[in-house]
Amino acid sequence: MNSSGKRANRIADYALIGDCHTNALVGSNGSIDWLCFPRPDSPSVFTHLLDDQHGGNFAVRVDGATPSRAYVENTNVLTTTWRADDSELVVTDCMPILLDDEFRPMPLHGVLRRLECTSGRITTQIRVTPRFEYALVVPRLRTPTPHVADFVGGGSAIRVRSTHPLQRRDAHTLRRGDVLAADWDLEEGEVAWLLASWTPAHLAPHDVPEPEPEKWQQLLDDTITYWRSWLQECEYEGDRKAHVYRSALILKALTYAPTGALLAAATTSLPEEIGGERNWDYRYTWIRDATLTLTSLFVLGLRAEAAAFKEWLERTGAGRPQDLQIMYGVEGERMLPEVVLEHLGGHRGSRPVRVGNGAVKQLQLDSYVQLLESAYLFAHAGGEITTDNWAYLSGLAEICCQRWTDPDQGIWEIRDAPRHFTHSKVNCWLALKRAIQLAEVRGADIPAKWADNRDQLAVRLLDDARSRGWFAQAWGEDVPDAAALLVPAVGFISSTDPLVTATIDVVRRDLTHGSLVHRYRVDRSGGADGLQGGEGAFLLCSYWLVDVLLHAGRVDEAQAMLDDLHSLTNDVGIFAEEVDPATGDHLGNTPQAFTHMAQVTSYAHLAAAQRGLLPSDGTPHDFAELALDRLLSRRAAAAYGERHG
Repeated sequence: MNSSGKRANRIADYALIGDCHTNALVGSNGSIDWLCFPRPDSPSVFTHLLDDQHGGNFAVRVDGATPSRAYVENTNVLTTTWRADDSELVVTDCMPILLDDEFRPMPLHGVLRRLECTSGRITTQIRVTPRFEYALVVPRLRTPTPHVADFVGGGSAIRVRSTHPLQRRDAHTLRRGDVLAADWDLEEGEVAWLLASWTPAHLAPHDVPEPEPEKWQQLLDDTITYWRSWLQECEYEGDRKAHVYRSALILKALTYAPTGALLAAATTSLPEEIGGERNWDYRYTWIRDATLTLTSLFVLGLRAEAAAFKEWLERTGAGRPQDLQIMYGVEGERMLPEVVLEHLGGHRGSRPVRVGNGAVKQLQLDSYVQLLESAYLFAHAGGEITTDNWAYLSGLAEICCQRWTDPDQGIWEIRDAPRHFTHSKVNCWLALKRAIQLAEVRGADIPAKWADNRDQLAVRLLDDARSRGWFAQAWGEDVPDAAALLVPAVGFISSTDPLVTATIDVVRRDLTHGSLVHRYRVDRSGGADGLQGGEGAFLLCSYWLVDVLLHAGRVDEAQAMLDDLHSLTNDVGIFAEEVDPATGDHLGNTPQAFTHMAQVTSYAHLAAAQRGLLPSDGTPHDFAELALDRLLSRRAAAAYGERHG
């Protein structure tokens, strides 16, 4: 319970709205509890998500009413419907999108809320309490007119405008800073509007042009039109289109339009265990996500987004290959210092609250392959690899030759002693394989050591797996890890090979609860990964298991898992990072791009399996490359049909 006596929102209670520049999380109770301006990794202006006592929010609620919600079809515009007796209020929320001459999304840096009484008579309560810089700044509130209010403090300002009167409630009555409030009695057919817009504090509100109230309906309509028009570019062919389209819309909202970067998630420090310390900032872009990002975009047929992300990869990786980091800011920033915000109580008491991410300087060998694999897929789809691109990529191959014998922190970014992780090693093998293939396409010289090191890696990987009969977390250990399910996914070995079958069996025996898969065994007292406490099942790992089952021909098992997994979305189709197997509660940051990307590709693999389009001859194949080949074949067939009528 929070200070008002109302239950605080859980992670699964949140829906996402966004404008491709930043995002807001809207709780099922009508409260906007998380919003950062002007970028998704900027300090928050509403921080209730991470401190329900002092964080500040933008609430619209109806006492005694039951809310339900849904997205406007094929958009990221949210409706929350409040019903009480014979009365009903529909609240429509969006972050307005302005379009330039080339139909690119431009931000208003605002939140637009439309309130319509659709039956009876209903009283709605409005409360606006921004708390800038992660709730460090309690802003000054001024109300120059009954329909305009200005919050100013630190480097930020928010202007709230409305069609109905607003009221200031002073700090001496509410102790935690002035509150902008309103209690509106709305009758059937009556519509009220609120627009909250952010600007830098040094720009007086009147210096920033804003649309007038008579244009707010057009703003909402244009935003709906943008999302629907964008989704028409999606080329996905397969079942469960509604699920795939929702994931596509979420992924688009998590993009940062100015650069093409894709956030790992919209939030920071949502706990992997309620009350625990596994709380990380995911408002950045991981190089590791590159292959899955491009694969899911290719599967969806979203060429512009794939090209923009590829350009982001090129810019952020510019410089020396040895300086490659595992993650970057959305504009390519390399410095992401991890800071603990001691003044915040954390989501449901889960501390510490962190901004920045200390894993940025870790050695994670799989990062090198993500650029080589992404470049290979991009070239395979007809994209150009320039001379400068190749110079950089060949440098990454050289680094793999030098460093694959080193232990690293691995895909899970352990904060413990580095190890020889199987996932890292098989990715080094793939990096060298792709470097050789790219060189062959370009007619470039291929250093003999690339093939020599690739073959040495293959021998070491197979020798270690054969010593126990399955692929373990790290060489020389008998510890299971869901990341070992990716060994066949990169084409190293067939999905039907006995080593893979045994790995599936071990993962299912030791790491699963039904369709939910844990990353690895967690030692709650510390030691397994350098952290205390536990965590939920990692949804991405469940989709990895689905994929390897599909490519092994076990389609019925995989389809049943997919149905189970989709039942774990919240009421508006959103996945977080993890799920508590005991309760079904969402855990970790949300919405999680990795999970939604994995859902897209798994449904694409399922559609291919049901059509008999997956190899059944037991030969190794790269799952991502195969998915891309199917898309290219469909495009070629469509082009042929257009030419020949």
